[in-house]
Amino acid sequence: MIKVDKIAGIDEVGRGCLAGPVFAAVVILKNNINTKNIRDSKKIAFEERISLSKYIKKNSIYAIGTASVDEINKLNILNASLLSMSRALNKLKSKPSMVYIDGLFAPKNIKLKYKTIVKGDEKITSIAAASILAKSARDLFMIKLAKKFPKYMWNKNFGYGTEEHLYGLKKYGVTIHHRKKFKPVHNILLRKTRETL
Repeated sequence: MIKVDKIAGIDEVGRGCLAGPVFAAVVILKNNINTKNIRDSKKIAFEERISLSKYIKKNSIYAIGTASVDEINKLNILNASLLSMSRALNKLKSKPSMVYIDGLFAPKNIKLKYKTIVKGDEKITSIAAASILAKSARDLFMIKLAKKFPKYMWNKNFGYGTEEHLYGLKKYGVTIHHRKKFKPVHNILLRKTRETL
């Protein structure tokens, strides 16, 4: 039987996007895993990230949680991010003795011992692993969503406010997957409202 270190790392991705849910992952790495290439997901190219995600899943105990666009609109992005973390933790089959959380804030009502770490994905391997799983899962979700909404180029920008995404927003309008309280989206909705007055 493979020994498992009961320290978990948790991270979320998608906070700065204009469209799509926010994803979080929690990871307990197995002791025999090769951590050489595990680092902050933002510093890894897409193909390598997907490959690393598969490797991490095979060599860890993990869970993924999400918060929807509706929840982001209702709760705000910080609280929705914490909700996605809480859902990931609740789905985790093995409870860790310690949880390292990326950022300043922890989910509400967490009953586990934890520590928040600013830029944790650059300092703690299990947080970096969590960031890879969360980002890979979210990227694949947005690529799938892009097939139904090709005009926004989510298969390339994953919902972030790139030039091509903003062009799509201005030309084709706001979808149900856009975060209506985020400034670029809100401004377009405001302009449309004024035009109909």
